[in-house]
Amino acid sequence: MNIQQTVESLVSAQLKPESEVPNFSVGDTLNIHVRIIEGEKERIQVYQGVLIADKGRGVNRMITVRRIVANEGVERVFPLHSPRVAKIEIVRRGDARRSKLYFLRDRVGKSRRLRDQRRGLKHTKG
Repeated sequence: MNIQQTVESLVSAQLKPESEVPNFSVGDTLNIHVRIIEGEKERIQVYQGVLIADKGRGVNRMITVRRIVANEGVERVFPLHSPRVAKIEIVRRGDARRSKLYFLRDRVGKSRRLRDQRRGLKHTKG
């Protein structure tokens, strides 16, 4: 077995199964359940926001989620296959025509919202 196959076998063991990672795309509003460890206690905190970027693949896949807290934009980058990410839920599907929604950083008010994904629109992320 060569080095490439060894690395791939080690990495594939760290990937989450397909059933744990839902099929989401940029523009969707997500609930991300994050494990937070404080001392010896562990709790789960839900972070809800709009997915504005999705990059990388395999174990290096990262998603950037943006939300508004007290009229201030907050973005967090989550490694998708991290053990700290307990669960991901899709709250609503958004219709986006771009792969990165960085333009939402400059928007204020109602213009910040994205359209709902229309019925009949087939948009899958592979």
